[in-house]
Amino acid sequence: MKVEIWSDVMCPFCYVGKKNFENALVQLPFKDKIEVEWKSFQLDPDLPVEGLDMSTAAYLAKRKGMPEQQIQGMMDNLQQAGKAVGIDFKQDQSIPVNTIRAHRLSHFAQSHGKGNEMEEALFLAHFTDGKNVGDIEVLVGLAEQVGLNAAEVRAFLATDEKVDEVTADITEARALGISGVPFFVLDRKYGVSGAQPTEAFVEALTQAFQESQPQFEMKGNSDAGACGPEGCEI
Repeated sequence: MKVEIWSDVMCPFCYVGKKNFENALVQLPFKDKIEVEWKSFQLDPDLPVEGLDMSTAAYLAKRKGMPEQQIQGMMDNLQQAGKAVGIDFKQDQSIPVNTIRAHRLSHFAQSHGKGNEMEEALFLAHFTDGKNVGDIEVLVGLAEQVGLNAAEVRAFLATDEKVDEVTADITEARALGISGVPFFVLDRKYGVSGAQPTEAFVEALTQAFQESQPQFEMKGNSDAGACGPEGCEI
């Protein structure tokens, strides 16, 4: 069964949702039969690739038209939610930045079997370590950490490769009616929106997996003639 996850590196609830989803997976006896594909979504494609020289709170206050103090309060609440799933949110250090390069790297890593590891590294770098996930050298270093070849990644980031795939993901999200992230599509049958609790993921994944399995149903008369190890019934 395939699970597609639309996400953005700058989305804190995408990080929380990732943790809850992963906590659900470890509870499932069929977890090895689930294929995860990360899909791109950009919350603010107008941000510069070099990042903004302002705090996340100031950026969000300006973007949302809300008092910075109110934004800070929301971030404090989010920090507590993060602790519950093992995330150390330090958004006072996070750099608002265009995530196009990070998404391209995610696609590159996914094509080399390192999609999940790359997503975790990008989230950690942005939300906890205060790194600029638009900076090529930062991205090369993160890629190397998850086992990718640094020279290959640097050469890749110097091109426009995978931009079309990122754009296609965003267009597909729009076609599916996805207006916010995280968004999980289960076997192209069910959609799960937001950072749902682990229990909700367990329930949704179990239902989707059961429905993806071939159904076997007996037909005909059960007392018709048949042969078995003990002989034939006539």
